[in-house]
Amino acid sequence: MTRRRWIADEFNGNRAALIGSHADHLSGVLRARIGQEFDLSTGEVVRRGRIVAIHDRRIEFELGEELPATTPLRIAVALAIFKFDRMEWAIEKATELGVNRIVPVIARRSEKHLTAAAGKRYPRWERLARQASEQSRRSSEPEIERPLAIKKAVEQSAGLCIVLSEAERDQPLQRLVAANPASSVTLAIGPEGGWTEEELALFAQHAWQAATLGRSILRAETAVVAAVAIVASSLQFSAAK
Repeated sequence: MTRRRWIADEFNGNRAALIGSHADHLSGVLRARIGQEFDLSTGEVVRRGRIVAIHDRRIEFELGEELPATTPLRIAVALAIFKFDRMEWAIEKATELGVNRIVPVIARRSEKHLTAAAGKRYPRWERLARQASEQSRRSSEPEIERPLAIKKAVEQSAGLCIVLSEAERDQPLQRLVAANPASSVTLAIGPEGGWTEEELALFAQHAWQAATLGRSILRAETAVVAAVAIVASSLQFSAAK
């Protein structure tokens, strides 16, 4: 049976700990016991961990052998803010698929009340990403940025930068990625209603390339999963050559 993996809140030498709600889940929901073994990630390596102490809101581990760990893909997602329940689902699935950075973007068509409340959702987004990372057995969670205005997000991006656009008809995402081998990719996915013409012009000014996922008009959260899966597959295939 595959051991559950946790991302340690604290670690030092051959000891690590889960604290707070993280520890509460293991002790209260999963009924942790002294001597149980789990995989513990310290962000750089994954090691086998054995529970040696259970306290109120704290579980301590003794760390043993180092275990094989996957390297996060260098995929960033610049995600225009949209309805929080669907956006959180997208963050969770993008994390499971291996992205290493998620940037919530304040776009022209993002609803004003959502952009105003986005800053307060940041801790929840971090928590969801950590849970999804542990569930999918990643060695570290993706970096979740504070919400950024679109201009700043466009200017700060690096690697092969691709904006998904309903206006693009001739450049499928898969073909674009295959034709432009890169070690890192940034994907920009728009809000409900899509990017404005001014925003698409901004992307073009900063050397972003436009791509399409096909003829269907997808919800933003569906586009995230489809786009990340395509890019992840391409990067993994290139790395295996």
